[in-house]
Amino acid sequence: MGSILRVMAPNRIVWNSEVWEIVLSTSSGQIGILPNHAPLLTALDMGVSKIRNDEQWSAMAPMGGFAMIENNRVTILVNEAERASEIDPVEAQKSFRTAQAELAEAEGKKGVIEANSAFKRAKARLEASTTI
Repeated sequence: MGSILRVMAPNRIVWNSEVWEIVLSTSSGQIGILPNHAPLLTALDMGVSKIRNDEQWSAMAPMGGFAMIENNRVTILVNEAERASEIDPVEAQKSFRTAQAELAEAEGKKGVIEANSAFKRAKARLEASTTI
């Protein structure tokens, strides 16, 4: 028996199924979640999450949020997330290049912070679209 993964954004349920393994990008690095994992509450970073159903892996790009693991249930609350299958790789590559250029040209503290956030988002989407 696996764990139940439920990923919820304000406007939709992104994922709701039984899974066997999850790799999350947290604010302190990647962690792997298997059935019977110890209870945990952690902040998520923008990055790629990998999910395994049986022998097949899928990817998702959550844009930050929180994950709670307890009693073989993984609940992830995010402001936004996309499954890899929802991301156009060509569009993601174009967005990544644009964000990379804007980060290189960003000026001022606020501009750098905003450009860095846009870059991390674009990078997560691109990695998710080309993962697996």
